Amino acid sequence: MSLGMILEMSNHEVLLAHDGEQALTLARKSLPEAMILDIGMPGISGDQVAREIRREPWGAGVLMVAVTGWGQPEDKERASAAGFDHHLTKPVDLERMEQLLSDFAGGQGGAARPRP
Repeated sequence: MSLGMILEMSNHEVLLAHDGEQALTLARKSLPEAMILDIGMPGISGDQVAREIRREPWGAGVLMVAVTGWGQPEDKERASAAGFDHHLTKPVDLERMEQLLSDFAGGQGGAARPRP
């Protein structure tokens, strides 16, 4: 079962993209509150998508979670430098993912985030 399906079953609205360009297009259209990006997406990498989103006027308040098979300290530093808030190594700890989303929604998420 995919992470997207699991999140949908937990009552999250999920939009899926299968490559970096699609992720950017979808994000610019839907203005998400949170994005979970695989670093190794085809085409434009997850790191580059994160950088592009952070440059958008609405992108500063988006929760950005990197999901990757790369978990060395330098990988985490690179993800942070790209603009990710969190770095999760595969296989993803679903409880940790739910906690990140819950903490965000209960804290700075939703109406408290600046919108264009």
